Amino acid sequence: MEIQKGKVVSIDYKLTNNDGEVLDSSEGREPLAYMHGSGQIVPGLEKELEGKAEGSNVKAAVQPDEAYGTRKDELVSQVDKQAFQGVDEIKPGMQFQATTPQGTQIITVQKVEGDQVTVDANHPLAGETLNFDVTVREVRDATEEEEQHGHAHGPGGHQH
Repeated sequence: MEIQKGKVVSIDYKLTNNDGEVLDSSEGREPLAYMHGSGQIVPGLEKELEGKAEGSNVKAAVQPDEAYGTRKDELVSQVDKQAFQGVDEIKPGMQFQATTPQGTQIITVQKVEGDQVTVDANHPLAGETLNFDVTVREVRDATEEEEQHGHAHGPGGHQH
């Protein structure tokens, strides 16, 4: 069976950056299960997997515009330390959820100077070329419930 829109796909994967640093991997875990064509994985990888079958190995370099986008300087801003009520010590690298006009976003603290905190709302992988090494473990028809919910259920997928 080939990967196409609406099929449930299970993959083993390793994600590295251009320096060869492993950013994420399914090693030691269940394969990742997703519903193809529903936006659950980055668009560039989805395109590379289209039409592949069980057992296929795919190596793909996904550019930022097909992954998490380019970095946007306007998403870096300074906020007053008081915005972090209840946090004793704010350090660079810490991540928080913030409610913005665009919805909930993850922000990363870049630096702290006095009462000012510089935060970055870009996705941590924005601007990165993502190098995937993927093995397709299973391709199957979605169940009726999965079709209604729009995602894979069971091992490696969404648990209800």
